[in-house]
Amino acid sequence: MRTRIESGKLFVDFRYRGQRCREQTDFADTPANRRLLQGLLKRIERAISEGSFVYSAFFPDSPRAALMAAPGLPPAIHGALGTPPGVPMPATMTSSNATALAAAPVFATFAETWYAEMTPQWRGRYRENVRAVLDRDLLPRFGTQPLARIGKAEVLALRAKLAQRPGKQGTLGPARINKILGVLRQILNEAADRFGLVPAFRGIKPLKLPRSEVQPFTLEEVQRILAMVRPDYRHYLTVRFFTGLRTGEINALMWEHIDFTRSQILVRQTLVDGEATPGGKTLGSVRDVPMLPMVRQALEAQFQQRRPDVSWVFATREGGPIDGHNFNNRIWLPLLRYLSLKPRRPYQTRHTAATLMLAAGENPEWIARVLGHANTEMLFKVYSRFVPNLTRRDGLALAGLLEQRPLSVIPVKEDVMTPPS
Repeated sequence: MRTRIESGKLFVDFRYRGQRCREQTDFADTPANRRLLQGLLKRIERAISEGSFVYSAFFPDSPRAALMAAPGLPPAIHGALGTPPGVPMPATMTSSNATALAAAPVFATFAETWYAEMTPQWRGRYRENVRAVLDRDLLPRFGTQPLARIGKAEVLALRAKLAQRPGKQGTLGPARINKILGVLRQILNEAADRFGLVPAFRGIKPLKLPRSEVQPFTLEEVQRILAMVRPDYRHYLTVRFFTGLRTGEINALMWEHIDFTRSQILVRQTLVDGEATPGGKTLGSVRDVPMLPMVRQALEAQFQQRRPDVSWVFATREGGPIDGHNFNNRIWLPLLRYLSLKPRRPYQTRHTAATLMLAAGENPEWIARVLGHANTEMLFKVYSRFVPNLTRRDGLALAGLLEQRPLSVIPVKEDVMTPPS
């Protein structure tokens, strides 16, 4: 910031793209005007460092604004694109949206704005995952690039790069790649709406995922599992097998969520990283699940042996909630191996509940509500081959099936299976 001797007016003197730029102002050299102009210089310096400086936006009447623009490109857009003189208008840009690009910042600036705006509607775990994707995958690659320069080619290049990254099983799988690109898609789609950009993801579909196989247990296998599991986990598995609760839902159950008066389990929270989070996986996940007779009996027995100082329905010996990882490795998989059953995730207890209900002829709409699905679409999509016929009886068909073929719990011998430590 300097003063022109002949006029006594202030002017700014800075370098941009290797050129010295001096712009005259109408401000007299006073302390107040110097403070005002100092703020302008800070904004210019910040915009240049971020790559979002638009010369004509700061100095619209300056002849230099036109010199800083590429042929065929409006002067106000040249800085937003970050292109040197002589570069033509990008193929993805049209004259109708070119003017709007002057307001488009670099990717990092807008991504942080988007993240701050979206954070209030996300849960803690999802918020952390998005933050990790930004810091690890997106900001290092696109951080300093103007939004207008990120098009379909750049997205496809990132996808190809991710496909080569080492993962748990060789390279990153399509599910992980889709999650990373999903965050990028949200950011760029929002930027396209706000700044009139051409959507970079136009025509780009998520990678196809291998269809997860439904491997439910038969009723005979359920009986064997309940007979041979450690006694302190028998009630836990009974509830899982005959309610279809997700792992995070059943592990987050507290006694305040058990309504014996109405014979209902109130699903109001889910367990994430050992902490109870209000709500569920989806809007439909917050629901009231009816207790079938065998579920009520298991919960009543669990209530009788509860510890007064523990609020969790199913707790570890230390009094904390059941950890899904430990249960899988120390209880579940060893039990399946002992019974010579095919290894599968504990989540298959949910599939088992769904298929047993369908096999009993329960009403699909009732089953969908019990499982926390918004409608029956997912039910038929996943379990279509398990639907023999349909009835209008809510919960009674499965109870009747189990009354005809009661669960025979075989007492556990101490020397048959030693409880894991």
